Amino acid sequence: MNARPEALENAPQVMGDWPSQTAKKLGAHLRGLVGKAIEDYQMIADGDRVMVCLSGGKDSYTLLDILISLKRSAPIDFELIAVNLDQKQPDFPEEVLPDYLRGLGVPFHVIEQDTYSVVKRVIPEGKTMCGLCSRLRRGALYRWAAENGITKIALGHHRDDIVETLFLNLFFGGRLKAMAPKLLSEDGKHIVIRPLAYVAESQIERYARARAFPIIPCKLCGSQDNAQRKEVKRMLAEWEQQYPGRTESIFSALRNVEAGHLADPRAFDFKGLDAERSKTPR
Repeated sequence: MNARPEALENAPQVMGDWPSQTAKKLGAHLRGLVGKAIEDYQMIADGDRVMVCLSGGKDSYTLLDILISLKRSAPIDFELIAVNLDQKQPDFPEEVLPDYLRGLGVPFHVIEQDTYSVVKRVIPEGKTMCGLCSRLRRGALYRWAAENGITKIALGHHRDDIVETLFLNLFFGGRLKAMAPKLLSEDGKHIVIRPLAYVAESQIERYARARAFPIIPCKLCGSQDNAQRKEVKRMLAEWEQQYPGRTESIFSALRNVEAGHLADPRAFDFKGLDAERSKTPR
């Protein structure tokens, strides 16, 4: 068992412990962005049981922290349940998350499922394990949600994740597709929400540092970053450096889609244009 990270020992447990006024302003700004996303997409309703998927990374810590803060002043009543999947990765510090969550007083559950061994057995040495690992992880989380009356599953994907996924699908999949802030799972049984959809990764990084979250490394399994996503991330970072605000502009485009100016006959009734013209006075 690894020693408990020093960051956990010093982690502030309430918003009032923040070290600076700047950090407090950042927290308020993020709460505003998350609150707007929740309102725009009707992510959370009165009586919801919201499962917050907690991986131990900066994004999911931030998601949980902001939702806890919003819950205190929300005009509706909903539950938050933090859920972590212990995939039995080597050297995983299994007490870090439970200790942290007990300190917050948040209801939580740890699912124990050895997906690591499955992935290592199936994926050849040196190949990226993330795809299969993600599918197994999603299956385990969905099962637990179905068995425990969860009405919404909250994931920590942020604005940059959404834009990166757009380009991954565009460049490597031939599809104009990103990540929806709210969606119905393929089996039709779960509503998945992404409350950080309006939040930039750089803001999350600053927030996580200010809150001193006990971050758990994402490479415990020894897997490498997805090469394609890494390339897209690099491309967007270069664009952002040369043209500040470009990532925000791309995300804004995802919220302002004009299907009639694309080329998918499933998304727009091109055939019907003839009938529309016949209705127009000449």
